[in-house]
Amino acid sequence: MANPTRVAVIGAGPGGYAAAFHAADMGMQVTLIDAQPNPGGVCTFVGCIPSKALLHAAKVLDEAKHADAFGVSFGKPSIDVNKLRAWKDAVVKKQTGGLGLLAKARKVEYVQGRASFVSAKTLSVETGNGERKVDADYVIIATGSRPSTVPNVSIDSPKMLDSTSALDLPDVPPRLLVVGGGYIGLELGTVYAALGSKVTVVEMTDGLLPGADRDLAAVVAKRLETTCEAILLDT
Repeated sequence: MANPTRVAVIGAGPGGYAAAFHAADMGMQVTLIDAQPNPGGVCTFVGCIPSKALLHAAKVLDEAKHADAFGVSFGKPSIDVNKLRAWKDAVVKKQTGGLGLLAKARKVEYVQGRASFVSAKTLSVETGNGERKVDADYVIIATGSRPSTVPNVSIDSPKMLDSTSALDLPDVPPRLLVVGGGYIGLELGTVYAALGSKVTVVEMTDGLLPGADRDLAAVVAKRLETTCEAILLDT
């Protein structure tokens, strides 16, 4: 019986783990490599999942705020940022832990570390226990994304956040400037506005959500005018 085809996947986000699972289902011997303790990638650890969890909390706060319109009144909310952060982290842990179990069920070997190429079919993986070599017939590169930065601008100040550090909820600042009116900036702005920050959004184009359907973006913009302190376009 021929040896199974060996596949190494670098990056365990939605692209990488889906490819790894599919290859395993086809009978291949799969090694999935990522720096995080479980599959999930940027989306699950520091992107879509934590941001949607915080948006859910923001929605609950907003609904409570407007509930008096139909005769239900609540007092001013008391926000425990540490508890909110812990709840968000628990959501992420549950989701990524489930993906780890799916990998084991498919007999995908998961290696936590960072991979580099030694040759076309050999990887060197730096793990917590030292270097490990992984040989493969095919290598899939699915290394995901990272927060974009402004050239020549340092963010080494605790007052400067990117899309990853902002999800950690270091605190709720009295005022927050969001540079960029795309969906990530607006998600984070919505969360912090609901938590009590006075949010100003700056967008260099003439409309929010560049690239999105203009009719839909107009609905979002109208809504944000009631939650943000200011939205500055062409700025």
